[in-house]
Amino acid sequence: MNNNEHKSQPSNFYTIDQTQRFWVKNFILTFIVTISTALISGCSNLGNIIDTRRPQTQAQAQVQDKPNNVPKVAPPPIFKESRDPNFVVSVVQEVGPAVVRIDTSKTVNSRIPDEFSDPFFRRFFGNRLPTQPREREQRGNGSGFIINSNGEILTNAHVVDGADRVTVELKDGRKFNGEVLGEDPVTDVAVIKIDADNLPTVSLGDSEGLQPGEAVIAIGNPLGLNYTVTSGIISATGRSSSDIGASDKRVDYIQTDAAINPGNSGGPLLNARGQVIGMNTAIIRGAQGLGFAIPVNTVKRISQELIAKGRVDHPYLGIQMVTLTSDIKERLNSELGNPSISANKGVLLMRIMRGSPASRGGLKAGDVIVSINKQSVSKNEDVQKIVEKSKIGQPLSIQVERNGRTVQLTVRPAPLPIAGRNR
Repeated sequence: MNNNEHKSQPSNFYTIDQTQRFWVKNFILTFIVTISTALISGCSNLGNIIDTRRPQTQAQAQVQDKPNNVPKVAPPPIFKESRDPNFVVSVVQEVGPAVVRIDTSKTVNSRIPDEFSDPFFRRFFGNRLPTQPREREQRGNGSGFIINSNGEILTNAHVVDGADRVTVELKDGRKFNGEVLGEDPVTDVAVIKIDADNLPTVSLGDSEGLQPGEAVIAIGNPLGLNYTVTSGIISATGRSSSDIGASDKRVDYIQTDAAINPGNSGGPLLNARGQVIGMNTAIIRGAQGLGFAIPVNTVKRISQELIAKGRVDHPYLGIQMVTLTSDIKERLNSELGNPSISANKGVLLMRIMRGSPASRGGLKAGDVIVSINKQSVSKNEDVQKIVEKSKIGQPLSIQVERNGRTVQLTVRPAPLPIAGRNR
């Protein structure tokens, strides 16, 4: 084979391959068209079979005869018109004007360190050392919401606690001096009054029956940033004061993941209808996504008493208690040397205040409260709730276990003593 013959083979091979590709393409296209026609025909026949299973109206028959006359129906809208705001915007526009900023100031004395009285320091610094406590102004800010067009505003008690001056700023920029009508440190609710009329107000909802997962909105002034809006859901309900490290309070809190920061205190927690369902009040230091609000039903009850008489009288027994656990029972019985505690559950009394209703009623340290007014109790919160709902002066029937015996006692709650609660 010469070189020319060798070079011609690739040319002939290429021509044959191109021809084969041409016929293969035609074959594939013909096959696809045939199969597609069969499938379309089959689908049409299948449609006819399905249609024959129910009677056709004359109009439907006409539509089938004239498929080109079938009207085109637009798909249902998925989103609202862009001019229609979502529910958060609507709530903020409606409620925002009734949310206020509260600024406070008070004079505090700076304590002189004991070391400054040492002669060593006096020798070297002389008169340059302070000899008297120095006064300084301490400022704070929080939030609140208007419940009455004549200027009654709700906020947290800790926002206005000890304040010498309270200033309320409305969303439109107007500022008023505020008067504290009353504050209740036990529930952390306070009422402020400003001299104004025809003010925008909020609508108070109902916190009974709230469910985790419900959408909520918070409006306030966190870190001094006026009228900040955050949103989220109710994360949990019925969080006790001990759960969040506020054992001196008598509140079951709403937990939310709506962002709450210092300055949000006293502002409203709103539902999707724009109703106040809670008062934002607490955060846990170092935690993220955990905020707490006082249920609005508690806020309404407390504020009504504050407006009426400037204070709230909480029922008081005068006991220090701890939930009885198997570990506590075992440890105490071991230390006492005999099984003095026989109860398996209940609330153990650790201390009885001298001269308190509990002392007068015969309760003693070491008693285990089993029931109050025939309601079983198994933890501190149970006792706290029953006592809070009781009436001052009206007897409570308390069953305790004492040294293996069941003892029935009667205690009449007295008003809880709160130092400096009256202004």
